[in-house]
Amino acid sequence: MKLLLLVIKPFKVVAVVRSLTAAGVQGLTLTEARGYGRQKGRLDLYRDDSGEIGFLPKVRLECLVPDEVLDEVIEAASTAARTGRIGDGKLFVEEGDG
Repeated sequence: MKLLLLVIKPFKVVAVVRSLTAAGVQGLTLTEARGYGRQKGRLDLYRDDSGEIGFLPKVRLECLVPDEVLDEVIEAASTAARTGRIGDGKLFVEEGDG
């Protein structure tokens, strides 16, 4: 078993959860979060060098995934969460105690 942790944009939650469910995930935990990545919380970097860091709304999803479907679940989550713009999120895989 692996622990899959996703940090995604809030408006992608429904698509990601549907995709995870279709790929075989049976349960998950959702937590509302705020954070920033390389863009330091700025949505538009053009001529904006104020130095301020803003925390953007994010959603954290956690689920335990059996090893045999891990690759399929990762692909499904990545595809559903992708917007093609900066700040799509992160996906982490850890050893899980299931």
